[in-house]
Amino acid sequence: MYSLSPQNIIEEFAAASTKLARGVEALRQIDELPVGTTPKQKVWEKDKVSLFHFERGPGTNIKTPVLIVYALVNRHHMMDIQADRSFIRNLQSAGLDLYLIDWGYPTPEDKYFTMEEYINGYLDDAVEVIREKTGQKISLMGICQGGTFSVIYAALHPQKVKNLVTLVTPIDFATPRDMLSKWAKHLDVDTLVNNQGNVPGELLNAGFALLKPMLRTNKYVSILNSIDKEGQLHNFLRMEHWIADSPDQAGEYFRKFIKDLYQGNKLVQGTFEMGGSRVDLKNITMPLLNIYAEEDHLVPPEASIALNDLVGSTDKSLTKFAGGHIGVFVGSRSQRELAPGIATWLNERDS
Repeated sequence: MYSLSPQNIIEEFAAASTKLARGVEALRQIDELPVGTTPKQKVWEKDKVSLFHFERGPGTNIKTPVLIVYALVNRHHMMDIQADRSFIRNLQSAGLDLYLIDWGYPTPEDKYFTMEEYINGYLDDAVEVIREKTGQKISLMGICQGGTFSVIYAALHPQKVKNLVTLVTPIDFATPRDMLSKWAKHLDVDTLVNNQGNVPGELLNAGFALLKPMLRTNKYVSILNSIDKEGQLHNFLRMEHWIADSPDQAGEYFRKFIKDLYQGNKLVQGTFEMGGSRVDLKNITMPLLNIYAEEDHLVPPEASIALNDLVGSTDKSLTKFAGGHIGVFVGSRSQRELAPGIATWLNERDS
């Protein structure tokens, strides 16, 4: 049985002090931990939105270009967090010709930007740039909220999309386990947007943290236990940098996203409109690969699974990933299995 003697206390305190000192020294030696380092070139820019093309690897053999559409609420660097845990590098090495739309950072003058401008404007412009460059339809790969955007776009412009891949994408915003939906239903979004203009990214981050209030505490306790381990410390700091890098949300787009989707669940009901046109998910007839995370607390599985029953596609696949919302992109199993699996699925439909 462990004895909490004065000698034990002294020894544990000395060991903890030594570990902390090593951790502090490791922190002092860190200059910058870059994220999003896979080589890419900016090929188009409009206002604050950019389109990047990743350098093609020697094994690139899938002709149809892939446009990655990430969420607005966080930065796309999660998919390229570090060289040995880069979802993008793994997709690239598996033969995909990758593009990515970077939404940038809205500033106060952008508070009137609407969902129509993001989807029928910037996203459609980016698609046209790729189509003009390659002479082909594109494959859309939408992530989380970017997946919702991609689904809407594919329903409105099916003639431009050859394949649709969605990862941890909310479609049904009224599932029983969706805590974000329960909170959003009581959000006075009109007052928030009217008073704030753009919605601060820090405010949304605080809300996300409350979904699992002990997660942050456990995380910091965990890093204290390994603060003298350089690799784990660097991984932790990269993740913290990504979490803190949360752009503000353009007010008018946020108003519609909350009122029509989270509060009205109009996409599932078939009453959602964009630019005067009703978004009919039955118009999505291209092949669909829908991937959800089994332990996702931000986008519960049911919120994503619903898509497969709503589209008009006959070629549709549903894939369960054993992990959480972030593990889809940074976990070792994701790098080993999920990214190559997506490439294989797209390759089979590349003719």
